[in-house]
Amino acid sequence: MSYGLYIGKNLTADGLAYLAGYGDEPSSHWLEIVPRQQYEAGATITVGVTPQADLPGVLSEIPQVAETARNIRVSYSYYLGVPAPLTNGGLNEHGVAVRDIWSTSRDELIALTPKDQTGPNYSDLARIVLERARSAREGVAIIGDLIARHGYADYGGNSHLIADAEEAWVVIQCSGGKGLWAAERLGSDSIRASRPGYIGVIPIDRPDHPDFLYAPNLVSFAMAQGWFDPAAGRPFDLNKVYGDGKGPWAGAQWIEAEMARRAARPQKIGIDDIFWAVRTEKLTGDTAGYGQVVPLYGARTPTLRMLWHTQVGAIAAPFVPVFMGIEHVPEEYRQHRYLTAGESARFVDLRHGAEVLSVVPQGIESTRSASAVFKRLLYLVAEHDDLYRPEVTAVWEATERKLVADYPGIVETAQTLIDAGKPDLAASFLTYYCRTELLAALELGETLARSIEARTRALFGISTDLTPKSAKQIW
Repeated sequence: MSYGLYIGKNLTADGLAYLAGYGDEPSSHWLEIVPRQQYEAGATITVGVTPQADLPGVLSEIPQVAETARNIRVSYSYYLGVPAPLTNGGLNEHGVAVRDIWSTSRDELIALTPKDQTGPNYSDLARIVLERARSAREGVAIIGDLIARHGYADYGGNSHLIADAEEAWVVIQCSGGKGLWAAERLGSDSIRASRPGYIGVIPIDRPDHPDFLYAPNLVSFAMAQGWFDPAAGRPFDLNKVYGDGKGPWAGAQWIEAEMARRAARPQKIGIDDIFWAVRTEKLTGDTAGYGQVVPLYGARTPTLRMLWHTQVGAIAAPFVPVFMGIEHVPEEYRQHRYLTAGESARFVDLRHGAEVLSVVPQGIESTRSASAVFKRLLYLVAEHDDLYRPEVTAVWEATERKLVADYPGIVETAQTLIDAGKPDLAASFLTYYCRTELLAALELGETLARSIEARTRALFGISTDLTPKSAKQIW
């Protein structure tokens, strides 16, 4: 389902807007820096879902643009009938950030979905916005145009949070194959949590309202189906008309209220508060495939745009800065066989032929999997949550305080090198820094896991209970 959280710039201590959250899938996750790329005229990309999807469809080709933007994203290896690799979003060189979050459509719309649906799927839309959008508003336009031109291959409804330094947009894509979508603008004083994504009342009497955009047939289709009657005098509530009718769920209401309380303090919301909002055990557990916090800068050297990343749910890993300009991601944080779909039937060996060869390079697989290391720590903590989670959280928070304190100097050093006409040296410096800190986090995770395992064996023994333990969550 995933989780997204937007905080407007007027509510933060540093005057920056933030987009944060996590991806909520069980398959392997890995960190990627995707370079800017050029394409020849007539180039296409494959989009959509296969007949094996929850709502079956047909893959199709749509035009590629001449150039795509450099971006940081987390990819993962599996969702039923959706070709891998997939992504829930990230950050691009223009300062546009994206989070993909499930948002169910009403049952009647799901039933209307054609069995041969075509067009971009949820991951395609997140990836294409990262590759093409220069503003959050343009990201909305891209999604609307893609749906109008090519359709939308859905799995029951979905949403995206798209943000830049000035604003964010919640974009809902409806099931049913009717081209239905809507978007709501969030501004500098907004707090919005999505899980699932939702939009409430749309002022349809003001079609030029600056805070809302939607498909041309959004209202007329609902009227034709008998789902909305303007004569009844009720407002057009998108969630009630086209969604689950529940409005914001309990977890979203809780975190929005908590962040509003923190925003009301004299010091407003600090980045430590946003780390907490992604880490809190009330919202985060094993389903959180990774964590992400994006500070949304305005005009800035693309090399210095960055996000804070955890390789698994933030309970078991610290947020570490990753800059757009780094040359490569440490091998330990790339795709490994651990939890990668299909790897249980493949070999890192050519004896049985290329058709069953692992998709993971042997050299990468020879390194530690950061995901596996931090997952081990997560399960050790979860076994005795009240005892170990406070201890581990204190370590991660101390680690993050140091990284946050060092951050201005790292940026100043890199900018000085860029201003001196040495961008390659700046990239090498940032690569060395990020690699050092990502690997230091991994070492610390392993150390904590060894310590907690030793104490668990001595105090309790290793449990073989098939019922897993975890902190109680609101979702």
